[in-house]
Amino acid sequence: MTQDIQVPNTDSQTTGNHGSNDIRQRFFVEDSPVRGDVVRLSRSYASTIAQKPYPEAIKRLLGEMLTAASLLISTVKINGRLSIQLQSSDSDSLLNWAMAECDQDGIIRALASWKGETVEQVQAWDKMTHAKEAFAELGAMGQGVLFINIQPDGGEPYQGIVERSHDNLADCLAHYQKQSAQIPTLINLASDGLQAGGILVQMLPRTAEETSEVEQNQDAGIDDDLWTRLSVLTRTVKAEELTTLDANEILYRLYHEENIVAPEPAPLSFGCTCSREKCEMAIEQIGEAEALDIVEEQGGTFEMDCGFCGEVYKFNKDNVAAIFAE
Repeated sequence: MTQDIQVPNTDSQTTGNHGSNDIRQRFFVEDSPVRGDVVRLSRSYASTIAQKPYPEAIKRLLGEMLTAASLLISTVKINGRLSIQLQSSDSDSLLNWAMAECDQDGIIRALASWKGETVEQVQAWDKMTHAKEAFAELGAMGQGVLFINIQPDGGEPYQGIVERSHDNLADCLAHYQKQSAQIPTLINLASDGLQAGGILVQMLPRTAEETSEVEQNQDAGIDDDLWTRLSVLTRTVKAEELTTLDANEILYRLYHEENIVAPEPAPLSFGCTCSREKCEMAIEQIGEAEALDIVEEQGGTFEMDCGFCGEVYKFNKDNVAAIFAE
């Protein structure tokens, strides 16, 4: 059933409730092979970047990565998690690595490691104000590594290597989708350090019957110019629109002359999968003797903290002994 895309009240576009600003809105162009999603992140994004004193450019890059992970997981039918990982191959790079993750329930989290120990490094970061500049710290074009990791619950993980084909994350991911899945894809990402948003549009393969109709020009109802038209329209969206406007407003501005089907949006929120049990598993990998040595070196308490959410798990000698007594 087609949902009319209405222009929301102006007052709610930038200050609306957090529920409407932390969503993934699926949409379809009726009677066509085109689907897409709009993602808006506000409180969930703010909670993520509040965990560490990230430089501005990394904040914005993580916003784009969180948005991208939230968009891409909607293109794969799994119960599990999808993450995007950036890894620098240049030892002089100011960005070591960054990752962002979204699961099937819309729980997102992200983390990055960067060099900021010297005055020169801090000053270099202070001069950067855009995600594209942090992305460039992967190294020159063709350097650095981008991964898409898919981890189904109870299934075999999959890792795709994304070619560093462009100087920004969105175009690299769109290129990957087109090359690996053979699906024409448009992706726009934006982040202003406070909010983040993006849009993904894909044209799925036609059925054999539809292809035959197009080739024979027997069905005037098939709009063979649709993808070209949508491509032009989608590229007109501005970064500030993706970060401040309601998802329905974005869809209305771009595609108000198309027949849009828009199901109920899916909520997105910040969350973490860390636990004391996972820390105990890590201690088992260290070994009892080494774990006890660490406890002694740290004055009787061994602390493990989660970089994603800041949670601190403490272990003393008795805790360590109990782990290996089981």
